[in-house]
Amino acid sequence: MLYAIFCYDKPDSLGIRKATRPAHLEYLADAGDRVKLGGPLLSAGEDGMPVGSMLIIDAASEAAVQLFADNDPYNTAGLFERVEIRPWKRVTGAWGSEG
Repeated sequence: MLYAIFCYDKPDSLGIRKATRPAHLEYLADAGDRVKLGGPLLSAGEDGMPVGSMLIIDAASEAAVQLFADNDPYNTAGLFERVEIRPWKRVTGAWGSEG
């Protein structure tokens, strides 16, 4: 099943994000094709700055997604103010198979 993970950064935490980014990207790469989409949430405006993260992940259960989110280096470094996990259904788009 697909899940969306929305992670919201703590205020003034860009330094944590930058310092932890290599470990975060390695963590996502190690997850293989379970991570379907991912990227930063940006602040409004033309020069949007990262203010969080969004991932679409394929997992057997919400508990498995929670464990994945808990062990993300961004999370263990204290970057996130809050994390939300929601079941997600793909309806349209260019990637993946029809759900």
